[in-house]
This record gives sequence, structure tokens and C-alpha cells, in this order.
Amino acid sequence: MEAIAVQCCIAGGGPAGMMLAYLLARAGVEVLVLEKHADFLRDFRGDTIHPSTLEIMAELGILDEFLKLPHQKAFSLGAQVGGAEFTFAEFSHLPTRCKFVAFIPQWDFLDFIAEQGKRYPSFSLRMCWNVTGLIEESGGVVGVRATTPEGEVTIRADLVVGADGRHSTVRKEAGLETLDLGAPMDVLWFGIPHRPGDPDETMGRFDAGRIFIMINRGDSWQCGFVIPKGTIEGIHAKGLPAFRNEVAALAPFVDDRVEALDDWAKIQLLTVRVDRLRRWYRAGLLCIGDAAHAMSPIGGVGINLAIQDAVAAANVLAAPLRRGRPVGDLLRRIQERRMLPTRITQRVQLAIQDRVVSRIFERKVAIAPPLFLRLAARFPVLQRIPGRFVGMGFRPEHVQSPEAERISG
Repeated sequence: MEAIAVQCCIAGGGPAGMMLAYLLARAGVEVLVLEKHADFLRDFRGDTIHPSTLEIMAELGILDEFLKLPHQKAFSLGAQVGGAEFTFAEFSHLPTRCKFVAFIPQWDFLDFIAEQGKRYPSFSLRMCWNVTGLIEESGGVVGVRATTPEGEVTIRADLVVGADGRHSTVRKEAGLETLDLGAPMDVLWFGIPHRPGDPDETMGRFDAGRIFIMINRGDSWQCGFVIPKGTIEGIHAKGLPAFRNEVAALAPFVDDRVEALDDWAKIQLLTVRVDRLRRWYRAGLLCIGDAAHAMSPIGGVGINLAIQDAVAAANVLAAPLRRGRPVGDLLRRIQERRMLPTRITQRVQLAIQDRVVSRIFERKVAIAPPLFLRLAARFPVLQRIPGRFVGMGFRPEHVQSPEAERISG
């Protein structure tokens, strides 16, 4: 069994893990990211890069380069209730350089951050390295065990970070207690071709017991069909033609394209979970992102929260890790800083789940537009409230960690 030693070992190459690794390497910390897959190519992962994240990239000096990647911009978000369309969130007022949400495939975002990290000699990324357990000594975590294509490896580290998602191996192996907050829905994700003449807006459609989300991806629509939790078997039993008819009824302009959904394999189930750890850390270990708090897809804010966690963690940990100092007493500070925005965000999501999503599922007839949408249409300034929630969250972070000498080439 090969043995490796680093200052920080991060399990998971998602948004939280990759951003934290980049920030730490930029500050001169020796960091190793372990990603269990061979690449970042997974369909229908969160693809929203919010104004607060774009602001972080501007602070890092990489925003202009990032925006050269193909992407779509949403300056506002809308909803269609019955036959009426409403704008419910707009971003023009935000105190950020970019006043829009950028839609870009998550694999492109992760590849971009990985390339930025590779500019620093202290950054390492290992694909197909799967964390299987923790190494513990004297009640603390001192490393991980992982399987690789070449065999088993042990990695000893001053700090282990669990950024391996809502089904985190790290948090399970650490025995950290999870508070399950519940979710009444799951989501079916699939793609439909985009054609000239289609609407430009990213839109949510709500009517007669159904919720349908359409995200404009330029050459395609990324679609989310929200279903009551536990009803997937019944939907499968009705058959694909019935499902295609429901999609066409919710978005009539794609009626001539739903035949592309000719196999259930093209329609992926996202099992929605909303939970959080009561305690995000142990001696030698910290969890961030979905490993610390799985978010509802409402608002698409999960990536934003994960990246904010990474920035907060780097701000606190970069200097002591670089100097080889203990970080045990600092881990609590990271949770304390990030717990409040996590609680508030989840509380808002749970309120929407209970007061909007569940009620739509209960009513099988056309619904009236909610009061807030009617008020926001009459008083557009109200659209700034959800715009702030979606675009920046409740405690946006800013880069404070020091930068190591840039390695040219």
C-alpha cells in the first residue's frame, strides 16, 4: 500500500473541493484533491454560476478568462403560472461586476478551476482515486485510505476536507450526525433541443399540480420536471408517451421535439435531499458544501453555498496550514461563519417547499398566481428581494487568503 503525505487532502472534485484546492494552492499550501470519477462529465449537475461566485473570480483575476467559455446569461428569472408570465427575480441592482447568472456546464467550470490550480506546484488532482475510509489516531483524523487504478493508497494529511457531496463517504466514516429537514419532491432532468424562435428566458412553469423548469442552454433546454417524492414508479408505469404529453402540455412550443425523449435512460432522477450536519468538523477533519449541507434545487443556490464555504475555509486555514501550524481550533470558526447563511437559505427553501411546491402538488386544477408574483409585477422593486437571495445569498464571501508567488508558464 503506497503512502503519501500532504498538508491538506480534499475528498471530492466538485465546486467546493476544487475551489478550496485552488485557493489553498494559490496561498502556497500543499493540497491533493481526490476525485473518484475519471472526468467531470456528469449530465444535469448544477450549472448556475451566480453573481457572487463571478465576483470571487474577479477578485482572483480570472473572470475575463472564465467568461471566454461558452455560456448563457440570465439577467432575470421568470415564472409562468397558468397562462400568465411574471418576472420574479432580477439582478441589475446587485453590487457586483456581473449582474447576471451564468449558465455553463459544471464540467467546464471544474475543468477551468483545475487548470487554474495547476499553475501552482503545490496543487495536485488525482482522478479515479476513491476515498474509502479515514485514518484515525488518538481520536483525530490524520488521513484517508483510497482505491486507485494502481491499487490502494494511504494519504496522511494535516487536514482532511470532505467535499464529496450529499452522499459523502467522509462524513459517514467520521460519524458526524445529520439533521434531515425533508423534501416533498424529486426532479426528473432531461434535455430538449433548442430552436430559433424559442423564448430566450429561463423559466419556471406552474400549473394544475405540475412544476416544470426550463433553462436556456443555447443549443438545448435543460428541463426539470418536478414530481412528488416517491412517485417515479407510477410515472414509469404510465409510459413514455404519457410523460411526453405532459411535457408538451406544459411547454407547447416543444411539442414537435418531445419525441426525442424515446428512452427513460435519457431522463435522470435527482433525488432531492435537504439536510445539514449538526457539527461540520472533528479533530483533523472538516466538511463543506453538500457534504455539510445538502440543499434543495430551489433557486439553484447549492453551488453558490458550496463555493462560499470554500472561500471562507481558505480565508481561515491558508496561512496556518502553509506555516505548518495546528488548525483544530479554527474549524469551529468556519462552521460558525457559514452556519447562519446555511440555516437561512434552507429555511427559505423549506418555506417555499411547504407553501408553494406541496400546495401545487395537492391541487390538480389551475392555480392562481401567488400574491408575491402579482405584487412583483406591479412593483418591480420587489423583484430585487429574490434577486438578492439567488444572486448573492445571505453572507457572500470575499477572497482574503494570501497569494503565493505566481509560477509563470
